[in-house]
Amino acid sequence: MPAKDLDQIVNLCKRRGFVYPSAEIYGGFRSSYDYGPLGSLMLRNVKDAWVRAMVQQRDDVVLIDAAILSPPQIFEASGHLSNFSDPLVDCTVCKRRFREDQLDNRDCPQSNKGCAFTAARAFNLMFQTQAGPVEGEGAKVYLRPETAQGMFVNFANVLQTSRKKPPFGIAQLGKAFRNEITPGNFIFRTREFELMELEFFVHPSESTKWYEYWCQTRMQWYVDYGIPAAMLRIREHAKDELSHYSSGTSDIEFMFPWGWGELEGIAQRTDFDLKQHTEHSRQKLEYFDQATNERYVPYVVEPAAGANRTMAAFLLAAYDEDVINDEPRTVLRLHPRLAPYQVAVLPLSKKDTLMPLAKRIHAMLSANYMCDFDETQAIGRRYRRQDEIGTPFCVTIDFDSLEDDAVTIRERDTTKQTRVPISSLVGELAGRLGF
Repeated sequence: MPAKDLDQIVNLCKRRGFVYPSAEIYGGFRSSYDYGPLGSLMLRNVKDAWVRAMVQQRDDVVLIDAAILSPPQIFEASGHLSNFSDPLVDCTVCKRRFREDQLDNRDCPQSNKGCAFTAARAFNLMFQTQAGPVEGEGAKVYLRPETAQGMFVNFANVLQTSRKKPPFGIAQLGKAFRNEITPGNFIFRTREFELMELEFFVHPSESTKWYEYWCQTRMQWYVDYGIPAAMLRIREHAKDELSHYSSGTSDIEFMFPWGWGELEGIAQRTDFDLKQHTEHSRQKLEYFDQATNERYVPYVVEPAAGANRTMAAFLLAAYDEDVINDEPRTVLRLHPRLAPYQVAVLPLSKKDTLMPLAKRIHAMLSANYMCDFDETQAIGRRYRRQDEIGTPFCVTIDFDSLEDDAVTIRERDTTKQTRVPISSLVGELAGRLGF
């Protein structure tokens, strides 16, 4: 069953090397996290799975990687300088700051004493810094709060160099930064995070059709990678929730231990961004259809997901506890493409007679998969460790392997063991893993 308590995942992540508190030896840095050996692999796998679905398996989407630092003109045009803010209040007792719209009542959540809040004021979420050695207005730059604007300002470049025409998309994933007032819930809401965004450019008359298409397509992606449909929902935004650029937005939400939380937003951005950048840059961002002799500014449908919170959702959904041979075990039933390791190679002994064969098998499998090489502790404990980090299959090399040129494949989910010839091991694993 999925994890019921966030602490179950937080503890597992720290103990097994998925996620560490950032700067922990200095007391930590609030709401910042470092991804350890397993977490780095899994986060990369989440992003690779997104690229595979959104770019690799399609012929109407291209991938770019735009700069993180951007001049103020971009965010003035996009509306971020004037609209990208949250209502901030200060507690007069504990001196902490909170988002007014996230307070359940007028009592301070950090203090048992009577308190009063200051009047709400707009708090811009963008991080500002200086570029170059001289401080001043001309050197002011911002860390991007989203990856979207890099795709909009490169619309004409991509259109010319990729030979695409609407409907087509520009995809991007990468770091974004928001000075959140109240970050929290582990890696769900942090000030530094990774986004996976698509800007899909369509004829204005087809915007609604593509909006509905992307809502269903993106929902299915989460199901395909192992999240039960019962733990997901699509919630349409009320009119008073809509961003200044949106004519309609729906969120794909996941049932986290604290309640429903957003994994991905699918927004109809209309032609707002391209028109704004056209006005501010005085460069035309439009499409000319030679077949119909029509010139128009495309509408945009934007599916935008957070890679970090998506990883958290996959971990929570995959977490399970069962009993094997009268012993309790913890297991992550991760999709093979998302698991940090697809295969673990386990030599039964460290003796010199066995290790060369084990190393050779590890090298053979590593050409196709991310493989762990685990030679410490008793074999039962190694199986349990691999179960807990989500490794789908273990390959055990024993002394019989020296005689029969065969090894044992053990399945994570069923614990079933099968003896297979070394010569057919790669093909056997490919069939079981599905890639």
